[in-house]
Amino acid sequence: MSLKRSFAVVKKIFHDLKNDKRSLAFMFIAPIFAMVVFGLAFSGSVQNADLIVVNNDSLTGIPAAEMGPDEPIAEVIINRLEEDKTVRVKKLENAVKARNSVESGESYGAIVFEENFTRDVFKNVRGAGNGTTNLDFYLDQSNQEVAAAVTRTIQSALSSVMEEAGRKPPVQINRISVYAEEAKFIDFFVPGIIAFVVYLLATVLTLVTFVGERTSGTLDRLLATPLREGEVVTGYAVAFGVIGVIQAALLLVIAVLVFNITIVGNVFLAFGVTALLAIVCQSLGILLSSFARRESQAVQFIPFFVLPAFLLSGIFWPLEAVPSWLRPVSYLIPVSYVVKANRAVMLKGWGIGMIWPHILALSAFMTGFLAITTVMLKRRE
Repeated sequence: MSLKRSFAVVKKIFHDLKNDKRSLAFMFIAPIFAMVVFGLAFSGSVQNADLIVVNNDSLTGIPAAEMGPDEPIAEVIINRLEEDKTVRVKKLENAVKARNSVESGESYGAIVFEENFTRDVFKNVRGAGNGTTNLDFYLDQSNQEVAAAVTRTIQSALSSVMEEAGRKPPVQINRISVYAEEAKFIDFFVPGIIAFVVYLLATVLTLVTFVGERTSGTLDRLLATPLREGEVVTGYAVAFGVIGVIQAALLLVIAVLVFNITIVGNVFLAFGVTALLAIVCQSLGILLSSFARRESQAVQFIPFFVLPAFLLSGIFWPLEAVPSWLRPVSYLIPVSYVVKANRAVMLKGWGIGMIWPHILALSAFMTGFLAITTVMLKRRE
């Protein structure tokens, strides 16, 4: 083996890279982009999870001679919760509205302080009560990371307030699961994985294949016929969309039969949303192919659409743990809508009447991607 000839090959490769400005830029931009996204996505903890509070507590019924606090204990606990960045406290008038807020997905949890909460606490401290002071806590457990963080925050606020007051009454948190009471971690995890796999496979397959059609001249030959650009794009969209729908069906069947995941809602609705994502992704793949002249350049796009979906769509890490200024990026990622919709269908039993905004957003992505691709084909050199 000649080291001189090997060095000549090395020299050729670097010479080619020097002339390929796009590939050279991607080599340095991609790792920086990946590190920044990973660092930002996993650097925080859950913040601003919506928590409803119903405070009916008062000092009524406590004799003046036994009066300990200057304000109801519930008010002190609520103030402590408001100081904690984990939750964002919103107040409502009654328990029915609080539970409805959790059921509609507007909040992750709700706590209800009854009218005699402070009085019951003092009775139990004196040994004159029934031994426990109940605190109703409604909780949505479909997102286990957020549910655990909200629960810890409430328990911490309750414990710290009582300890500072020098009392340790037996306050019992009566946790009432609104959604996903028996759900396991895999039930929360699998809907996101299905969406991500469909997103990855459909986008990459379409991207690489369409670039291959372009470099081989097949696309130019098609456009030399009476076919219009929109018709070509639509044809490819339908073909790859069918493949994506089949992939979505296979993933869902494996999730149900092999992993035995919990599906409370309509499985066909979950499939429909996932299938729509597959169509959106092939539209995205065709659009991305417009910026690549060969397969090697197409592959370089992968980190830029995979990593944000991997980290900023709520699949593995709750969006509530992502910095607040970065969360709006999730609205630009199609897979994030499918993750939310599928978890709502599978774990909450929601129907199309509750998830239609997600379906509308996916439809808008699909239409937009195809329209932009058609325009770019018309302006091709």
